[in-house]
Amino acid sequence: MSDFPALTALILAGGQSSRMGRDKALLSFQGVSFLENICLIAQDCAVQVSVITPWPERYELIIPQCCQIIKEPLPTRGPLLAFALGLTFVSTDWVLLLPCDLPLLRSSIIQEWSRLLATVPENAMASVPRCGNRWEPLCAFYHRRCLASLQTYIKQGGTSFQKWLNAAVVEELIIDNSEILFNCNTPEDLEIIINYPDINRKKTYHKRE
Repeated sequence: MSDFPALTALILAGGQSSRMGRDKALLSFQGVSFLENICLIAQDCAVQVSVITPWPERYELIIPQCCQIIKEPLPTRGPLLAFALGLTFVSTDWVLLLPCDLPLLRSSIIQEWSRLLATVPENAMASVPRCGNRWEPLCAFYHRRCLASLQTYIKQGGTSFQKWLNAAVVEELIIDNSEILFNCNTPEDLEIIINYPDINRKKTYHKRE
């Protein structure tokens, strides 16, 4: 990892999985649970990996031993506040934020993206992919200096990643293949990813809040 900056990876595993009807983190793809898979990917790219969840006992046996668990208080208040909590545990300059439900993501892709962080302007607080006019904030890089801005926004009642990022200096992370952002939110999504290798012909990935 010497040719790209030290990263802390924060993995969000606090969603209700209401559209899926069962816990997405525990779904299996190619013999590995979604959560374990994303942890293993993050380990290849980061010096520290933490899972943010209100249910540590649910996941402690499936995540790699070297991953930390940050307990999110119940009731959960969404991914933005979970991210803010995770940021308070970070010591590296750059943070990689990931959801647990990106089964097509690969460590080689993250490593390629992370090499671009050296080109991010000093006044930018994040490097984030876009889909049209919306950010994809849950698979993105954030500089830890964004914490003060984030905490201020939350104190003002903010909960939307989109509004927070739209008010900040953010570098767009250009991605060549949108299928890596395919996230499984419904049983139909899971069937697609299992049965159809060329998912770009079947589905446009869900937009993140």
